[in-house]
Amino acid sequence: MHRTNCSFQNLPFSGLFKTYVSDFSEVSAFYDYNPFDAESVEAKARELSYTGDRRRMAKLLKDFNDPYELQEAARDNLDRFKEEEALTLVTGQQLGVYGGPLYTVLKIISTIHLARQTEARLDRPVIPVFWLADEDHDYDEIRRLHLLGREELQTFELPSRPQPLPPVADIRLPDELLQLRSQIRGELYETDFSADVWQLLDCCFRPDTTFAKAFGDFITRLFSKHGLVLAGSNDPAIKAQTKEVFRRSVEHAGAVREALEAQSERISDQFYQQVTLYDSNLFYFSDEGNRLKISATDAGWAAAGGREWTTGELLEQIDSTPERFSPNVFLRPLLQDRLLPTLGYVAGPGELAYYGQMKKLYGYFEAKMPVIFPRMTATLVEPAISRILGELPFEFYEYDRRIEDLDSAYIERTEKMDIEAVFSEWKRKVEQVADPKKDKVATVDPTLEGAAGKATAVYFGELDKLKGKVYRAVKQQDQTQLNRIRRIKQNLFPRDGLQERSVAAIYFMNKYGVDMWDKLLDALDEGETFDEHKLIEL
Repeated sequence: MHRTNCSFQNLPFSGLFKTYVSDFSEVSAFYDYNPFDAESVEAKARELSYTGDRRRMAKLLKDFNDPYELQEAARDNLDRFKEEEALTLVTGQQLGVYGGPLYTVLKIISTIHLARQTEARLDRPVIPVFWLADEDHDYDEIRRLHLLGREELQTFELPSRPQPLPPVADIRLPDELLQLRSQIRGELYETDFSADVWQLLDCCFRPDTTFAKAFGDFITRLFSKHGLVLAGSNDPAIKAQTKEVFRRSVEHAGAVREALEAQSERISDQFYQQVTLYDSNLFYFSDEGNRLKISATDAGWAAAGGREWTTGELLEQIDSTPERFSPNVFLRPLLQDRLLPTLGYVAGPGELAYYGQMKKLYGYFEAKMPVIFPRMTATLVEPAISRILGELPFEFYEYDRRIEDLDSAYIERTEKMDIEAVFSEWKRKVEQVADPKKDKVATVDPTLEGAAGKATAVYFGELDKLKGKVYRAVKQQDQTQLNRIRRIKQNLFPRDGLQERSVAAIYFMNKYGVDMWDKLLDALDEGETFDEHKLIEL
């Protein structure tokens, strides 16, 4: 896999993300540690004081992973968690059907690579952890899958479901999965790798299997060989160990809100605010299992469906049944860090932005945020695309432009000659030669002057025919190249967005093998920090 680095500056990433990777000092007010500074990472490792019971937490993690078929390297890492010096490097993602978009795999590869890198540097265990987004209830986000089609990006989806919903982790894959499978298999080319891909998918994603089990099986079958273990919070035993996070969010609700507002306002002044703030950061699971937002009221707190609490009643229920409560995007990292000795979190651009809103929040939980490592961002370039990229006058990043603008730019940059000027000059020179000759013919026999003029006109007619052929040839050549421009854009920036954000990982696995991610992981440079976008030629 040949890799080329490409600056983020010309790509559709946020200003905050571009600044974070190019000049961390400009955003250091929003983060506690610099991921590109080895001394800063080492400082976090020294300062991290894990207050949990390691053996108890190791048992909770083992129980959480027991439903999945972890390979030996991951089982060894669960044992290593008990060591006093052990740290974790965490990433996470929603539980997309059939594995979700490419960036999910890129996050995992980044986490495994950075865990190896930091373990070697720190000379202490660093365990890669994938945090299942097992309390998220955005079903619409995970029920869809996108594949590069023969003409355009194709979308496949499971049926929608009415709100409110339980966490998607608890939702079972419907019988319509079989129809979705048939549609996707019909769209994908049959290759030497198709049988292996579908064997993997059919083992993991089956009707009546929960999204958590299906997605967790998919991830562990691909990556537990590299030591990746799973974690999550949708578990009564884990909630019991982390309920102090919920309590503090209620007890210090006003201060928490002020901390988030102050930091969010600062970040908005320079960049933008990723997550909207609310007066509560908690959800409540109803008797039906639906995840309902808790809001502040004049009398205390309330959730949809008429459930109300005073502050004292809410704290009491958190203590007695913590499994009935769920964190929002701001509390989830704090719960994660209470459960795990988190050295760092491997974040996408959006996550990096909401972590920037949280720096002051950590103080109210007697903690500092982990090192926020940017994940690998990449565009996979297939051989057929690689062959024609060099024939066109554009840099990779320019294919993010509108197709109409690319067409115009191509014509401007590649105009080979002024056809009208060439043939006008040709005719002018013919006339310069022909006119004296016609006069000489007329001196011999005046009746032949018309015939001489006709000969020139016939010649001019042939020139016009030739000019038409030249125009048609240029148009045909241009159309071939314009079609190639459309093909490249469709592949690299489908629907005017980065490939990694939409195209499913299984699209590439079907064409290049289930083990392609192992090869990509092995190909990364030892000191890679993911501070540039990667073009990876397959």
